[in-house]
Amino acid sequence: MFKGPHMPSLAGAAEWLNTEPLGRPDLRGHTVLVDFGTLTCINWLRTQPYTRAWSQAYRNDGLVVVTVHTPEFSFEYDVDRVRTAVADRGIDYPVAVDNDYAIWNAFDNHYWPALYFVDSDGTVRGRHFGEGSYTKSERLLQRLLGVDRKPVSGSVTGFGVEAKADWRRLRSPETYLGYGRSENLASPDGLAFDEPFLYEVPEYLGLNAWAMEGQWTVGVESVVLNEAGGRIVCRFHARDANLVLCTRSPDPIPFHVRVDGRPPGPSHGVDVDEAGRGLLREGRLYQLIREADSVHERTLEVTFLRPGAEAYAFTFG
Repeated sequence: MFKGPHMPSLAGAAEWLNTEPLGRPDLRGHTVLVDFGTLTCINWLRTQPYTRAWSQAYRNDGLVVVTVHTPEFSFEYDVDRVRTAVADRGIDYPVAVDNDYAIWNAFDNHYWPALYFVDSDGTVRGRHFGEGSYTKSERLLQRLLGVDRKPVSGSVTGFGVEAKADWRRLRSPETYLGYGRSENLASPDGLAFDEPFLYEVPEYLGLNAWAMEGQWTVGVESVVLNEAGGRIVCRFHARDANLVLCTRSPDPIPFHVRVDGRPPGPSHGVDVDEAGRGLLREGRLYQLIREADSVHERTLEVTFLRPGAEAYAFTFG
């Protein structure tokens, strides 16, 4: 079995949720699973049904799960937003709000999601980065806990944005919209950095290309709509299509979703209805499409009926 360093410090969190601040002395004698994530990361969201199941199945055997929320986008630094996300996900175990990346850096971590398996002596005995290998991870937890029973991972089911990706038919990558990491923009005149600009959607979009229509301001992280009626269009091939959105407006922003020019009908995601109507209220990942039938190349359009929408990244599953 892998034997790494002593578990790094958990000091430096901006706040702890579901617990008083925890340190290594508080966890001595327990098997600890340290789970790095952030509330908009689709890869981390899809691991959460398993992490919750392990916490529930093994907490009486001495397992302590500690989620470390290390933000990717600026709006994820809001502790109240993290608190809401934790409640929405049904996470009832300790959460460290790692806004200063103190715990991330102590572990020299580079990924969302990332799991670190720590034995009762405080030694890191395993690591796993990304999705998958759930039964293998659970078996490692069992060895560290000294238990041997049927793993619960095989019966775990995720719903909504937590559902397992359709990897066999997934041909679209995560696509960032802000100029800091933007790729595959197809709007004819390119990007205007940090200033309002009128964008157009070209007649043809290739697979995984995207474009804007209307007046938008493109920042390093996101694109922000300045006038009502603006839209974002992308060409994708996946079962699920999601969009990370936020707004600073005190009022919700209605939006409409179309797929190949039509309402999504039974292929709507959990955040829109069959007519394609959705409401942007807070910063998070919104599931727009969950294909009900065959998966093939489609064109997704998202039109916002009021200004102030901030769009950060498309993700797919």
